[in-house]
Amino acid sequence: MLREVLMTALGQTLYMVMVSTILAVAIGFIPAIILVITSEKGLKPNKVVYKGLDFIINILRSFPFIILMIAIFPFTKLVVGKTIGTTAAIVPLTIAAAPFAARIIESAMKEVDPGVIEAARSFGASNWQIIFKVILKEAIPSIILGVTLTVISVVGYSAMAGAIGGGGLGDVAIKYGYYRFQTDVMIYTVVILIVIVQLFQSMGDFIYKKLSK
Repeated sequence: MLREVLMTALGQTLYMVMVSTILAVAIGFIPAIILVITSEKGLKPNKVVYKGLDFIINILRSFPFIILMIAIFPFTKLVVGKTIGTTAAIVPLTIAAAPFAARIIESAMKEVDPGVIEAARSFGASNWQIIFKVILKEAIPSIILGVTLTVISVVGYSAMAGAIGGGGLGDVAIKYGYYRFQTDVMIYTVVILIVIVQLFQSMGDFIYKKLSK
C-alpha cells in the first residue's frame, strides 16, 4: 500500500517537475535574449527596455512560492479548469521557475567571450545570427548547468505545492507523515527527494562535461 502511494507520488512529482521545467526554460529564453540584446554592452543597448524587464523579473523572483501559488488561483483555473491537482500545480511552478531560468540563461549568455562576438561581426553576421549561432552556441554548456539548477529548484517548489493540493511527494509527506504522525513516510519522501536531486545534478554535470570538451 505505502509502496504504491510513494510510486504514484513519485510519478506525479516527476511529471510536474519535467513539464514545468520545459515550459519555464522555453518561456525564460525570451526575456533572457531581450536582456542580453538591450544590456549596456549588448548588440542593441536600450536602457528603458532593459531596466523595465529587469524590474519585472526581480519582482516575480521575489514572490514566495506558496503565496504565488495561492495568488494566481484564478489564472490557474482559467488555464487548466481547476486550482488543485498535479496538472494545476504546473501553472504556478512554471511561473515561479521562468524568471529564475531567464536569469540563469542571461548570465550564461553574458559569459560568452566578447572577442568571439566581435569576430562574428567582422564577418558580417547579423544580430540575430550572432545571438542564435554564436552566443547561444557558446553558452550551451553553462545553460545546461543553469537548467539543472532550475530543475532542482522546481523539485523543491513541487514539494511545497503538495501542501495545498498539488499532489506528489510533498502531498504524501503532509498527509501521511505530518497529519498521521507516520515518521517513516516523512523519511521516505525526504530520501526520495534527495535521490531525485542528486540524479538530476549528476545528469547535468555529465552533459556539461560532454559539451565542454
